[in-house]
Amino acid sequence: MRLFLAIATALLALSPGYGQIPDSAKETGKQVFLANCQACHKDTINSLVPGQAILASMTPRAILAALDNGKMRQQGSLLTASQRKAVAEWLTNKEIRSLVFPQSAYAHFSIAGNKQPIPHYSGWGGNKEGTGFRSSAQAGITVANLGTLKLKWAFAFPDGTVTRSKPALVGDWLIVGGQYGDLFAINKYSGKIGWHFTASAAIRGAIAIVQTSNAITAYFADFSTNVYAVDVRTGKQLWNKRAGFEQQSATTGSVAVSGGKVFVPITSLEVASAVNGNFACCTSSGALVALDAANGKEIWRHRVITQPAIQSGKKKNGKPFYGPSGAPVWCSPTVDEKRGLVYIGTGENYSYPTTNTSDAIQAIDMRTGHLIWNFQATGEDAYNVACPYFLNCPDKPGPDLDFGMAPILVKGADGKDLLLAGQKAAVVYALSPINGHLLWKTRVGKGGALGGIHWGMATDGKRVYAANADNLLALDKSDSTQHAAPGLYALDLHSGKVIWRTAPPAGSSDQPYLAANSAAPAVIPGIVFAGALDGHMRAYASGDGRILWDFDTAKEFETSNGVKGKGGSIDGPAPVISDGMLFVNSGYRLFGQLAGNLLLAFSVEPPVKK
Repeated sequence: MRLFLAIATALLALSPGYGQIPDSAKETGKQVFLANCQACHKDTINSLVPGQAILASMTPRAILAALDNGKMRQQGSLLTASQRKAVAEWLTNKEIRSLVFPQSAYAHFSIAGNKQPIPHYSGWGGNKEGTGFRSSAQAGITVANLGTLKLKWAFAFPDGTVTRSKPALVGDWLIVGGQYGDLFAINKYSGKIGWHFTASAAIRGAIAIVQTSNAITAYFADFSTNVYAVDVRTGKQLWNKRAGFEQQSATTGSVAVSGGKVFVPITSLEVASAVNGNFACCTSSGALVALDAANGKEIWRHRVITQPAIQSGKKKNGKPFYGPSGAPVWCSPTVDEKRGLVYIGTGENYSYPTTNTSDAIQAIDMRTGHLIWNFQATGEDAYNVACPYFLNCPDKPGPDLDFGMAPILVKGADGKDLLLAGQKAAVVYALSPINGHLLWKTRVGKGGALGGIHWGMATDGKRVYAANADNLLALDKSDSTQHAAPGLYALDLHSGKVIWRTAPPAGSSDQPYLAANSAAPAVIPGIVFAGALDGHMRAYASGDGRILWDFDTAKEFETSNGVKGKGGSIDGPAPVISDGMLFVNSGYRLFGQLAGNLLLAFSVEPPVKK
């Protein structure tokens, strides 16, 4: 979603915390890879074979499974069992462990029959429009009972440091992914495990649920762009297809499902690979790919940058620059079934020449994948993580002002639809969903690489609620008249006028850059829930922004699955609200933020009767 997510993933893959590997085993794995694997798995241009950067983002269990009995079993058969294990551990710098929980961590999994619709919460914003809104009947939490909201259980993801996959809810079960590719069904009342599925790489986005007369299916993508359909009743895979079309394609956002299609956002690890001056930067493009929900077959592919990259200049070492490139789709797509459109936000170009499709909102025909309209908010924004000091940094690097959040489609009180989007420039936009024309825009802060609006907003149809990060570590320095203003904002839906702003409470953290709201908020009648980088989940009065409830998650908890658990920064998705319960992710060890590995469940008293 944000500027550094791709490089952060690569850095996580090279960091300790998943078990220490002996030096002798590391050397064995390295030598076996160089002798047997590197010829095909180089980080090169125009190759669909995953490069070493992509392999490093996977789980060691997934790589070993591919060598033992998966796609690489023929090559793996030439190696001993210990060599295959060593390669998997060296590539990922993670120790292979068996995921074992005590018997007390499990519960009998049971779900109602297919004939009646099962209440559920699905996808990035809880609905296809991405509003982040839940009615009083759906939420079960009100201003009147908010004071009784108490922690019910905590679930810990083993070895986790970043907790950012948003749960889906099917009946009494949460379906949620983890940092190392684990997908769990967790009982919402007890925090116990019903079933466990293992994907090939980190599950970073939300889970989408589709119920038909014959099945209940969970759809999601992992970081390596593998898209999965899993039977919720059994936890078994129905199909698995790779949506990426370039070697360094990746997926950080969430899939959306509509009309028999799975819409998959595509970004690229090139933003991180560019830090290596020998890397041929840059040729990739962001994209949206539509797969058949029944079997995963590709139906269409929308490439954000339509023209192929060609040599566009030379670096200081005389090697070529390539472009145009970049315009990644970090965010989740938003579905407009009435107009037959799907909306995406795009990020910065990685190299010159820049395009008019970067830092933009796009509307795409759901049936054909053709671009219907394009609204660009910031032009000439070429940036990658080589900036500002390394060879692959473009001349005149831009400020990196992505649209990292999913656009929101909402109907106002006048019956007219608006498309809302927040940018890392700290600007909120309202667009016409018909043609992308600007209706209004409002600046709420300074913005920058770690500033502005990162993960999303929410709306109740009257106001739009925006979380502004404005992290002091990386702000846009191009305009000295603008000042950092982190916090939660409420804007009038029709005019964009700021109704209120609530800044992070003073003294909530001894690290000033953690005094910011970066995670997406969620809204119910009368209350906005928003997490902060200091680890606090807070409830704000939607009318005036007063803090009504505050819980510090950045500490240790006893857990329902017997794994050591500690909370940290709240970043990424909004909490899930349903039937008098609040489900919160806690932990985000990137950008100096606080590591954590928890999913926390809160409940009002007395519990809401179903």
